[in-house]
Amino acid sequence: MSSFPDKKIAQRLLEKAAQLATRGRYSDQALDPHQAPLAARDRFDIALPRRGRDPLEVIESLDSAARPGLSGMTDAGFMSWVIGGSHPAGVAADWMAAAWGQNACLYEASPASAQAEAASAKYLLDVLDLPPESSVGFATGATMAAFTSLAAARLCVLERAGHDFERKGLYGCPEVAIYIADDAHVTNYSALRYLGFGSDQLHRIPSLDDGTYDCDALEAAMAEDDVPARIVLAQAGHIMSGAFDDFTRLAALCKRHGAWLHVDGAFGLWVRASRRLRRIAEGVELADSWSVDGHKWLQIPYDCGFAIVKHEEYHRRAMSMQAGYLPKGEPLRNNSDYVPELSRRARGFSVWAVMQSLGRKGIEDMIESHCHSAHLLAQALRRLDGVEVINRQCLNQLAVAFHSPHCDGAEAVAQALNASGRYFVRTAQWQGRKLLRFSIINGETGPDHVAPMVDEIAAAWQAISRAAA
Repeated sequence: MSSFPDKKIAQRLLEKAAQLATRGRYSDQALDPHQAPLAARDRFDIALPRRGRDPLEVIESLDSAARPGLSGMTDAGFMSWVIGGSHPAGVAADWMAAAWGQNACLYEASPASAQAEAASAKYLLDVLDLPPESSVGFATGATMAAFTSLAAARLCVLERAGHDFERKGLYGCPEVAIYIADDAHVTNYSALRYLGFGSDQLHRIPSLDDGTYDCDALEAAMAEDDVPARIVLAQAGHIMSGAFDDFTRLAALCKRHGAWLHVDGAFGLWVRASRRLRRIAEGVELADSWSVDGHKWLQIPYDCGFAIVKHEEYHRRAMSMQAGYLPKGEPLRNNSDYVPELSRRARGFSVWAVMQSLGRKGIEDMIESHCHSAHLLAQALRRLDGVEVINRQCLNQLAVAFHSPHCDGAEAVAQALNASGRYFVRTAQWQGRKLLRFSIINGETGPDHVAPMVDEIAAAWQAISRAAA
C-alpha cells in the first residue's frame, strides 16, 4: 500500500497549497511577527498522530498555524534586514521545481536542472560584468558561497606555497595569513572558521568610519608579514553603510604579494548591473572570487546564493566529489562540482525565471530605484531636528541616529513605525551607537513609499520628543 495519496487527491492538495500560499502572500498580515500571539505556537506543538491525517486537512492546519507568525518579508514596508521580496516568477518556478521533485546534483539525474544553472550562470556573469571564464556555484546563500570560494582560495594559495592540500589536508601546511577588515560581516568570520582557520591566522585590519578597509594599514600589515600564503577578504556593500572597498588598490596589493582576493558582495555586487552606479564597484572584476546572494537584490525566493570563482580549476577541485556511482560531468555540467552539496533543490529554475522576467533593464531599473529611494529618504531625514544620517548614502542602506537626552530615540521611533503595521524596521548597534537601520531592497519598494514614511517618522519623533521632555 502506497504512503502517497492517489493522483486525484495529490492534485487537489497541490492546488489547495497554491491557493492558500497566494492568499497568505497577498493578505493583510502583520509585518512584524513579534506581534503575533505566543499562543499560536500551540497550533504547531501538537502530538504526532499514530495514524496519518488527511493531507488536505494537514495543509489547512499548517496555513492556520503558520499565518500569525509569518513576517511580511514580501511587503514594500519591510526594511529591517537586507531581504528581497521573492519575485512572483521565482516563486512560481520554485513551486514547479518542488513539484517536479528534482535533485539538482548531476546532469544525468536532471539534465534540465543542469541546463538551467548553466544558462543562469552566463546571465549572472554578464549582468555583473565579471570575467566570462569564471565558474558559478548555486549555494544556499552568501555564507556558503563565501565558504565555497574560500575553499578554492585555500587550495590555490597552499598549492602556490608548495603544499599538496588534496593529499595532506591541513596537516603540516604552511602558515596562511587571512586579511579581513575589522568591521567585515560576521558570516565571513564563520566561513573562515568552517574552513579550519583560527583567530591566530586572522589579521584584523582597522576599518574606516564607513566600515571599509583602512588600505594604508592593510598595506603596512602585508609588507610586515612574512608568510608564504595569503588571502584578502574585501566588501562590496557594507551591511550598515553600503560602502565599497577600493578594489583597484586591493587588487594591486594582492598581485604584489601573491594573495587571493575574495569579495563579499552579498547584496552590493548587484550595483554592477547599473551603468550609472557601477562606478561605485570599480575594479571589483580584478578579484579572484566573489560571493553574492540571489535572495537579496535579485529577489530570488529563499534560498539562493552564488559562489563565483575566476579560476574554475580550483573551484572544481575544492568542491567535486568522486565515487564509482557518480558520473563525471565533463563536458556536461554537474551542479555538485561547484557547491558543497550533493543532494539539493534545483535553484536554477527560479533564477532563470526571475532573470528572464526582469531582463537586464528590469534589474538595472530596480537597483537604481532602490538607491534613489534611499537618497530621497536620507535627504528628508536630514531636515528633521535631532535626526542624523550617519553614513554617506551611496547605495540602499541608511543608518540613522535620533538624538534625545531623555529616551532611546532610535528604538522608540522603530516601535512607533512597526506599531503602524505599514513598516517593519529594526535598530542595530554600530560604532558604539544604537541606530535605526533602513534597507530598501524589496522589489515592491520605490520612491513613492518614501514621502509617507517620512511623514510618519517625523510625527512619531515629534511625539516621542514631547513626551520625553
